[in-house]
Amino acid sequence: MMTRSTLRIGRAVAASLATSVWTAAFVVSVAAMTLAGCGHSMPTRYVTLNPMPADAPPATAPMPPIQLTAVHIPAVLDRLEVVTLASQNRLTIDDSDRWGAPLAQMMRKTLAQDLLTRLPAGSFVVPDAPAPPGTRRLVVTVLNATADASGTLNLQAEWTLLNGHSDQAPLRQQVTLDSAIDGHDAPAQAAALSRILAVLADRIAASVVAH
Repeated sequence: MMTRSTLRIGRAVAASLATSVWTAAFVVSVAAMTLAGCGHSMPTRYVTLNPMPADAPPATAPMPPIQLTAVHIPAVLDRLEVVTLASQNRLTIDDSDRWGAPLAQMMRKTLAQDLLTRLPAGSFVVPDAPAPPGTRRLVVTVLNATADASGTLNLQAEWTLLNGHSDQAPLRQQVTLDSAIDGHDAPAQAAALSRILAVLADRIAASVVAH
């Protein structure tokens, strides 16, 4: 014959087992949902920039050496995620589309490669390389390089040519350039930015050679 104490113990054991079963079921359910979410997450795509060939052969007249020392871009663009201007005052940042390296570094490298094929041989010193005395410094400041919802990439930039180690700037020019984006994805946006950097290199090369 069962006593009241025995009944209380049995009920406690049953309640404990029920709680354990419910907890186990909850953990399994959460794990299943987590795995399902991971299974449907978008893979991360990485894009890069590429130098573009010049439309005309480089100038051959000798000129003092020049080095691209800096490319400054807005902080909102200097991130790994690809940024698109969805509408006025609103940006779209997609975590699944990323640059292969910080954008300012990639733009500097690509612009340097473009300038190397547009300036007279031996006149361009690649970034971060030891520069001979008297090398002029080229600084590019990008005010905007944003793709909009209509499929156009707009670039506003200024370049400044500095004499050697001084702060004298004998040349300062500004430019606004547009490039159509042939597609609706990050690779198309990267290709448009590559093309627009090549045009910027054309403008810079023409100005420094003539100066």
